[in-house]
Parts: sequence; structure tokens; C-alpha cells
Amino acid sequence: MKKKSVLAILPISIGGRLTTSSIIDGYRQNGCDVTVYDELFDNNLNQVLKKKYSQIVGYDFSGLKIKVDNGLKIPSVNYFSDDIRSKTSGPEWEKYLPYLEDEDNYTFYWDKVLTGYETFKNIHYMPHFVNFDIYKDFGNQPEFDIMFAGRLDTDYRLSFFEELVMKLPHLKVAWYAIEKHHEDARKRATYPEIIDLCYQGFIDNEEDMAKAINNARILFNMNSQGISSLNYRTFQAAACKRLMISDYREELALFEGHMPFYEDFSDLIFKIESYLVDSTAYNKVVNACYEIAKRCHNSKDCTRYMLSVVK
Repeated sequence: MKKKSVLAILPISIGGRLTTSSIIDGYRQNGCDVTVYDELFDNNLNQVLKKKYSQIVGYDFSGLKIKVDNGLKIPSVNYFSDDIRSKTSGPEWEKYLPYLEDEDNYTFYWDKVLTGYETFKNIHYMPHFVNFDIYKDFGNQPEFDIMFAGRLDTDYRLSFFEELVMKLPHLKVAWYAIEKHHEDARKRATYPEIIDLCYQGFIDNEEDMAKAINNARILFNMNSQGISSLNYRTFQAAACKRLMISDYREELALFEGHMPFYEDFSDLIFKIESYLVDSTAYNKVVNACYEIAKRCHNSKDCTRYMLSVVK
């Protein structure tokens, strides 16, 4: 059987690049011939489009935009982990939104509740998934006790983070974000020295993110988009057998009650300190979450499903 020839668009956004990388990995794990066009570094789109493809795959509207703008007559696969009807999914979202109604454009949405609100012909609920060949337990002793990755772009998130570090001075905390978000946070911070102490740079590739997750014992989430969904970090942590403590989201049910969540700041502090001293409880949680993620949220099987629904 001839391999499917797929054009995958690697977007500019860091979160989108990591998510799309797992999608690309999944296509390759299913025997597809994948050509990657990197919107951040490549400028040879016209040359890339001379090749014939069976479908184009993108994050948010990135793939659909290239399909429409260049008159491509192939199905598009559009994975959204941003609100479709928002500028978070792209500055031109209103222009390209109507094309999601077309029969040969397929939408995969990471948030179950938001998926239920949409009526596109080809929309499917698809939580995040990861490549277990990359995200895995390296077996090393972590340098950090706690890790957070993402923006501290609201006063709530920034003050939450600062207070967490101050309440746990005996623990080592790592924070990853792009440099402009670091500069913004330190300008707004009550204690900019805390921001500088914790900041460990930014990560834009799967391999380095897997290393960073392995280098921490506990990760915590402040999910910022969607209604019910869990962000990508949740599944990365589960695959690396590191403990994720999430703010409450309905889709924690995907982990069948095993993944802990915090109700408020004090509860997060309590759970961090408890799991750091109780290795039996820690290992029970990470092993259970790992098995569920590997069974249900691995790139090979999830991408196979995506391939199966695209006609």
C-alpha cells in the first residue's frame, strides 16, 4: 500500500509547536510520509507545495489558512487546543472559520464541552496525546521539586506563583516560559527576585520538554483555556511518570480519579508537601496515570483514529 503523503504545518506558537510535534510523530508512527513546513523558520512554501499531498495537517487555523490561500484541493486536518472562536486560535480566525463547515475540512477539538457547542459537519472531540517514545521516565533524580510551564500573564497567576514559592522556601521551583513573558512577569512582580530565581528559560521542542519534566518531581497546572479540558502538560507529565496536580477540570475524569487536583491555594500547598514525603502515594498515582495515558492518549493510536475519519 502506498504511503499517505501528508503536509504538516509547524506553527509559530511554542505551545502549538509542541502539540503539533506529537501529531507529526503520530502520523509517522502510522507509516505516513510527512513533509513539515515550519512557519517560524522556513520560507520555501511555494517549493513545498509543488509536491502532491493526500492531506494537510495544522494546529488551530494554520493548515486551513495555507489550504485556502493556495487553493489546495485536499482534505485538511485541524487540531485545536485553543478556543476556535477567539483570536487565541489566530488573528484571522473570523476569516477562516466558515471553511470549517466544508465537507473536506476536519476539526479535532481538545475540549469536550466546547466540542458539544459546535455543529461543524466534521468535528470530533480529541483530548491531547503525546509520543511515548519521547515523553518517558528517564530514571534520573530530579533537580527541582516543583515545575510550572506557561505564562504568568494575569495578576492572579503571577501572585499565585509568587506566593507558592514564598510559602515553600525549602523547595526548589522551576518556571519555563518565553523570555518576553519572563520580562513581563518580573516587571509586574512584587518580588522580581523570585521570578528570576525560578526562571529556567523557554522550551520549544519535545526532547527538551521531556528532559525538563523529568527534572522535577511535581508539576502543577493553572488551565487557562477551554471549559472542561486538560492542557498538554497534563499528558506530558503522565507519560514521564511525574506527578501532575491540576486545578479542577471535568476532564480529570479521563484519569479515572487517580490524578489529584487542588481546590484552592492552601490545598495545593498541602498536596505538594504530602506527596513529596509519601513516596508510596506518589508512585501509586504516577503509575496509574501513566498506564491510562499510554493506553488512551498515545500519539500512534490517536493519530490512527484521526486518519480513519478523514475521507
